Amino acid sequence: MSDPLPDPSSLPDPSSLPRPSRLPRRLVQLYVGLVLYGVSMGLQLRATLGLDPWDAFHQGIAEHTSLSIGTVTIVVGAAALLLWIPLRQRPGLGTVSNVLVIGVTVDATLWLIPEPDALAVRIPMLVFAIVLCGAATGLYISARFGPGPRDGLMTGLHRRTGWSIRLVRTGIELAVLATGFALGGSVGVGTVLFALAIGPLSQFFLRVFAIPAPAGTGSGIVARGGVEPQVQDLI
Repeated sequence: MSDPLPDPSSLPDPSSLPRPSRLPRRLVQLYVGLVLYGVSMGLQLRATLGLDPWDAFHQGIAEHTSLSIGTVTIVVGAAALLLWIPLRQRPGLGTVSNVLVIGVTVDATLWLIPEPDALAVRIPMLVFAIVLCGAATGLYISARFGPGPRDGLMTGLHRRTGWSIRLVRTGIELAVLATGFALGGSVGVGTVLFALAIGPLSQFFLRVFAIPAPAGTGSGIVARGGVEPQVQDLI
């Protein structure tokens, strides 16, 4: 004889049951995203068709020092993080991890992947690198462990000056691009393609990898089918 069905009124309210922790997923997204970001940087460097403004800046510095580009990326990230102090920005786990993981991964990628000669290989490599960068951005930002040091610098200046994030970001990136170009960093069609594509790609992957925030907190990355204003401004 089967057991009698329980009285529905005696069952706990599903909304009152504890939800599984999202922390493991967030940590996986953070570190997978940062590693893939470093890989995308290495691939774009290997394509030799132009870099985004910050990487052109990193490459320019590396050209004039004995440091690898990955080490320069770490040093510049740490310097940007120091600038958070007067801006009263607070770093998170993602911020510190960004500084360390991406630079190490860039050097590892450059060590593993040789520079191709054929344009028929370099163009697809560039396109793949930019798409991968968009996916990586969606992964680590959706993890909600804090912005990278460069994005935090932009948002900090925005809060201190009252200027729009777009204006601050444009000003900083034009400055680092010009400096990187002057130092010998690679600027070309890849720079333009990155500038045009990375915003839409990041926004798309933010939706794909969004982790719902706990009910009532309102801190999710994607809300009502769109990206939160502060995240949308960054991309």
